[in-house]
Amino acid sequence: MADKKKASPSWIDVKAALQTFDRVGLLGLVQDLYAVSDHNQSFLHARLGLGQDQLRPYKAAISRWICPDLMRNQHVSVSNAKKAIADYKRAIGRLDGLAELSIFYCEEAFCFVESCAFEEESYFAALIRMYDRSLNLVLNLPAPERSSYVERLNGLRSRAGKLGWGIQDEINSLWYDADLPGLAANDSDCSGAAN
Repeated sequence: MADKKKASPSWIDVKAALQTFDRVGLLGLVQDLYAVSDHNQSFLHARLGLGQDQLRPYKAAISRWICPDLMRNQHVSVSNAKKAIADYKRAIGRLDGLAELSIFYCEEAFCFVESCAFEEESYFAALIRMYDRSLNLVLNLPAPERSSYVERLNGLRSRAGKLGWGIQDEINSLWYDADLPGLAANDSDCSGAAN
């Protein structure tokens, strides 16, 4: 009887193999993984709390994909921009970091659309979903930590009138549905004037 082909290795197989490593061998493996890619380095820096700005590589990835340099023939990829946020969540997943990255995504998307009159319905739909996600993340932060995030989200709401496609209406609807405490004090005229 022929041997059955074994399925691709899974985490269970990796875990069993890792149990055979001593401390030095395990450190050597982690060192090799660290050296093999910038992504692994960013993950380890974030997970271990190393460096002054653990969000920097994730912001760079978001900016690259949601606000690309069209003069260098870079293209937009909403999924790659969102992947940077998901990678951060896997690495460390702090709520304030997720709020920062989600709002940064929105800010970069606004800059891109304002700078080149980009008009892609799926891009706008993703922007609206990320704005909603940002609001929800901010709502889950302790009240004293919310104010700077709320100001930034309100600033984006003020800029939304310039984008067209009903984006301002959607963002205003999300803003008012969020019912942030102290919202009236932070509410500004949404005539489309830039912050």
